[in-house]
Amino acid sequence: MKPISLIRSIMVVGGWTLLSRGAGFARDVLMAAYLGAGPVAEAFLIAFSLPNMFRRFFAEGAFNMAFVPMFAKKLEAGEDAQGFARDAFNGLTGILILVSLIGTLAMPWLVWAMASGFQGDERFTLAVLYGRIGFSYILFISLVALLSGVLNAYGRFTEASFVPVLMNLMFIAAMFAADYQGWDMGLTLAWTVPLTGIAQLAFTWISARRAGFRLAPGLPRMTPELRRLLVIAAPAVLAGGVVQINLIVGRQVASFTEGAVAWLSYADRLYQLPLGVVGIAIGTVLLPDLSRRLRAGDAAGGQASFSRSTEFALILTLPAAVALVVIAQPLCDVLFERGAFGPQDTANTAMALAAYGLGLPAFVFQKVLQPIYYAREDTRRPFNYAVTSMLVNAAIAIGLMPLIGFVAAALATSVSAWVMVWQLWRGSRNLGLAAEFDARFRHRGPRILLASLGMGVTLWLMSYFVGPSFDVRGWRFLGLAVLVASGLASYGLLGIAIGAFRLADFKALRRQR
Repeated sequence: MKPISLIRSIMVVGGWTLLSRGAGFARDVLMAAYLGAGPVAEAFLIAFSLPNMFRRFFAEGAFNMAFVPMFAKKLEAGEDAQGFARDAFNGLTGILILVSLIGTLAMPWLVWAMASGFQGDERFTLAVLYGRIGFSYILFISLVALLSGVLNAYGRFTEASFVPVLMNLMFIAAMFAADYQGWDMGLTLAWTVPLTGIAQLAFTWISARRAGFRLAPGLPRMTPELRRLLVIAAPAVLAGGVVQINLIVGRQVASFTEGAVAWLSYADRLYQLPLGVVGIAIGTVLLPDLSRRLRAGDAAGGQASFSRSTEFALILTLPAAVALVVIAQPLCDVLFERGAFGPQDTANTAMALAAYGLGLPAFVFQKVLQPIYYAREDTRRPFNYAVTSMLVNAAIAIGLMPLIGFVAAALATSVSAWVMVWQLWRGSRNLGLAAEFDARFRHRGPRILLASLGMGVTLWLMSYFVGPSFDVRGWRFLGLAVLVASGLASYGLLGIAIGAFRLADFKALRRQR
């Protein structure tokens, strides 16, 4: 098999993810302008989170963590990888149809489990309605995730990375159409959910056929390979369940404060931008690459992939995290405050954003560290670590809620993410050379952190000079642009001066493209 070009592939996935997150951000800006943080917005956000939550059980968050390494190793060994993928596809389809039916019928209980604070008001009724309309999305998007895993294992990242872009563009078009036609905005968004799922599955299916994959639907059948997949996937599914419990705890805490579900969701969108571009892109590429290298016995190549991925993550993630904390208020002011989204919504979203920003590096490090385990088909230890992280998340979110309100949910998410990273790192110490950082990373890592902190000081000082511009509507975007430009300049100059990175590194990236 042709080897995967790691950095080039990360840039491909990251570029498409950036476009997707940019479109998703535009979607949320429109939603904030049309609906603000009101009951329709909160109801839709809870309803849309339900199929996405279950998707992480059955698709990219759990099932694919077991499926991709096995499929990639079969490709490397020249075994019947396509037959294995077909059996997995048909088995997953049968499970998902059953889950879709049960979830649609049990929607009132699911909404109550996610946001019991909605009980007794308009938000609960709307969330149940929207949830029943859109829950079938889990069927389509989970199958999309499996097909995307097949394409990724072959090093075809562009097609799978475009799928989220398609979804967000459809949401944007639907909101413009609803505004122009006078349709009910909440119902329009709800019906758009299953339609995007159908469109995404059709696109991925066609892409797979063009790549030579003939995964025709059929009756599920149990094979020895599928049994092994289920044994390996079970802990990953349970770990995915633990992560979703963290999400449920956060939503429950937020549901008791009117508007908090929306504030957390809008803040989540901002910190998910660098997380998606860097963390998800690296995790998507690193897992099949490590799996194939381990199958081939290339420990040195695995170490190089692990070290370069982590270094690339640090260069982009640490300054982003510092910026989200230091200039959270200007970011939310310029990007969200318009229409139905007022100053108080901005202030509350900024507090949540700063809390999420503290955990951004941890979320990305998880994406780098987890493939070390999954490439070895070790899904049990990440599950055990996730349980500990879940307990920490619940204790902080529930314990601090009486003191700091809804912000406790965001802060708990960040702290528990760092606990998870510490466990993953400690557990990887006995996994051999491929799980060790090389000399170049050990030299540059601390310097990247120092350059990021220096950028934070620059942003803090510059905010005093450009702060008054945020009170003038016409100057807000210019003020934010000046802040961002000064931060990037200081980070680049300081990073080069202290050896965090070199200009030659960026020239090498251009050659790889």
